[in-house]
Amino acid sequence: MANTDTTPTQSTANMKASAPNLDIFGERLVSHPNELSMCLHQVPDFVRNMHQRLVSNAPPDDRMLMDILRLTEAYPTDVMVTLLRCAPSCDRAATIMWRTIASSGMAVDKVLPTLLCVLENWPLHRVSTSDGDKTRVFALAATRVVWEILRLPWCPAPFMEYSPRLLVALLFQVFVSTLDMPEEVNTFWKECQEQLNLPTSINRFAVQTVRALFRHLRCLDLLVAMECKRGWDTLLCADTHHYAMGLLAREMHHTSNALCSCIALRLLGLLSRQEPLWDLPALAFLVEVLECPDMREWSDSALEIISRHLQSKSRERRCLALRGLVVLSKDPSLAEGIRSLTQSLMGLLQDADAEVVVLILSVFLNELQDRATLISSPTALQLAEVLQPLIDKDNSHVQVLSIQLFREVMELVMDNGKKPLKKHVSKSLLPLFFHCHDENWCVAEASQEALLCGAKFLKRRKLKQLVEKEQPWKFAEVLLAEDRSRAAEHLRRARPYLQSPQEPLREAAVRFMGIAGRYLRKQQEETQFIYKALQDLTDDISPAISSLAIQTLQLLRGVQRASYSPGCRRCKTTSRRVGDRKLPLCGSLRTSMNN
Repeated sequence: MANTDTTPTQSTANMKASAPNLDIFGERLVSHPNELSMCLHQVPDFVRNMHQRLVSNAPPDDRMLMDILRLTEAYPTDVMVTLLRCAPSCDRAATIMWRTIASSGMAVDKVLPTLLCVLENWPLHRVSTSDGDKTRVFALAATRVVWEILRLPWCPAPFMEYSPRLLVALLFQVFVSTLDMPEEVNTFWKECQEQLNLPTSINRFAVQTVRALFRHLRCLDLLVAMECKRGWDTLLCADTHHYAMGLLAREMHHTSNALCSCIALRLLGLLSRQEPLWDLPALAFLVEVLECPDMREWSDSALEIISRHLQSKSRERRCLALRGLVVLSKDPSLAEGIRSLTQSLMGLLQDADAEVVVLILSVFLNELQDRATLISSPTALQLAEVLQPLIDKDNSHVQVLSIQLFREVMELVMDNGKKPLKKHVSKSLLPLFFHCHDENWCVAEASQEALLCGAKFLKRRKLKQLVEKEQPWKFAEVLLAEDRSRAAEHLRRARPYLQSPQEPLREAAVRFMGIAGRYLRKQQEETQFIYKALQDLTDDISPAISSLAIQTLQLLRGVQRASYSPGCRRCKTTSRRVGDRKLPLCGSLRTSMNN
């Protein structure tokens, strides 16, 4: 999460600062300000000496505490790194020194950036001090320091200023410490536990530190919400960590929007560097806050990052990327960028995962929401082809969105794309007709609206009028009458609805079979298919469907026999003209089919 090699550089201003008069051990660090640069290599020794004196239970006096502050302000990196090396577990003596440093805003302000670098480099941070020591420092040692400072009744101002970066570093530690730990880290933590009675797991200690920081930030509502929703426990498991990060983002969005945006921008920077280890939790947080006003100026960067995850093999990453895309697709300024992802999104529509499909359909609908964007002919044809199977999906949300999008395609296709699209619209009429009878009111309403749009698109005035008058069975009759050459094709499309788990759809399919039987009575193969399909439904689980199938079967057979009997008075008296032909229709069958 940060550069692994850091070389401390004391500022020119610090080098010219007044030399601390450290003679408490019978020796002087410097005797004149100009000697600071020559004596820089002595700083680590003096820090170790200070720590050792405190370890020996020597009471710290005011002069010693002032010397610690002056030395830290002059040589922040050397003091901080040396103290982390000689007391990584932050024992009692080190705690006194760190709390002394925390009492000075200037000292903390100079130490904190390097402390954060150590904190961010898991598990060890490589850094050099002025005496040439390059021993690596445990990131957990920096966490211990942060914890001890946060236990103070007050919090140093720089901690508040650096809180977004500090929170991100600590949350990363929570996640990474749920994974397999290097042996040296485990050994170090066991020593800390033995000395200081700390929590048994590293990630629980990191969570404690996060909560302590939130308390100082006065995010009390957030702490309560996370506790009630078991967010802290969820954060401790590697498999659910990203869910907890999403929850944390939502709660922060409600309670501390400014802090939330700062953390999101920090994570955006990490994701732009393609950090593979923590990208899922970072993405989970980012997606939840994309609607924040402060994030709008970073929308282009967010879109670029999200686009990279669309083709991820990880379902969680794909879903998170699509959720982010749903939000970004509402921004008109990103329309061109969203449109460039059309082919990738249409490829993902083949996914069997209903959640993925719903998200993609939502992106397309958002893109067309201002109705100012016309759809090119190739895109319209591709969408129509992909959407038709989705109309019959067993997920009502997928059905509603796919039907709505299909209607948008019909209304917004460019003029040169209307003729090629007619074939797909014609195929969709029967499925939409059946779903007008759907048990789900939303599906039924969307289907009726799309059916009306389809009739208008095809310029079929009679069908349009029947949809407007809500006369479904006359619609079916006119559809078959006008498409007599494709009646067998309509029959094949109706077949799956006979096996629908929904009783209203099975009923509609049985009635349609009865109507279709009149137009296909001279086609033996299709007639036998209708008879067999109806015969299978005579044992339907629903008595109403079973009864209707028996009645329809009897009436169709009666019509079939009558068609070969020129002397059938009843059939002659009730014949009706369809086109230029007279078709015999028994009154009882006509009544049954139209009810």
